[in-house]
Amino acid sequence: MIQRIQSLFLLLAALGMALLLKFPIASYMAEPGIQNYTMAASLELIPKSNPNMLRQIEAGSGLVTMDPSNAALHTWPALTLAGICFVLALTCIFLYKNRILQMRLVAFALLVNVAYVGLLFLWLIDKYGKAAEGFAATLQCGPMHTIYEAGTWIPLATLALFFFAQRAIRKDELKVRAADRLR
Repeated sequence: MIQRIQSLFLLLAALGMALLLKFPIASYMAEPGIQNYTMAASLELIPKSNPNMLRQIEAGSGLVTMDPSNAALHTWPALTLAGICFVLALTCIFLYKNRILQMRLVAFALLVNVAYVGLLFLWLIDKYGKAAEGFAATLQCGPMHTIYEAGTWIPLATLALFFFAQRAIRKDELKVRAADRLR
C-alpha cells in the first residue's frame, strides 16, 4: 500500500493538513504609532487566547499581541474543511484495491481543498486583517503589514499532492485495463 507513489502523495497531503493545526496562517504587524505601541496578531485555525493583552497595554510595553477573541472570527468552517481533507487523504491510502473509488475520493478531496484555499484567501485572511486593523487603530499604531505564514502555503502544496496522486491512480488504472485487455 505505501509502496505505490500515490500512497506517498496522499500520506504527505494528510501530514500537510495535520500540520495546519501547528502553523499560523498569517501574521499581522503594525508599526509604532503615536503612543509607541507595536501591535502583533496571528491567525490560526485553532485560536490561542492571550489573557495578557490588557496587562501588556497597562504596563506600557512596546508590543501588544491581539487576543483572537477580540476579532469575533469563527474559524470552524476552515477547520472543518481541513479535517475533511485530512480524513479523505488517510482513507484513500487504504483504498488501494478499489482504484475507481480511490480516484473519486481523491477528486472530492481536491475539490474540498480548493474550497478551503478559497475560503482562506477570500474570507478568513481578509476578515481577520480588518479586525487586526481596527485593533491597531484603537492603539493608534502605524501602518500594518500582513505576513503570509506556512499555514497559507501548505494547502497549496496539498493541492498539488492531491493532483499528483490523482494522476498516479489514473495511470495505475490504465495499466490494469491494458493488462486485462491483453488477456
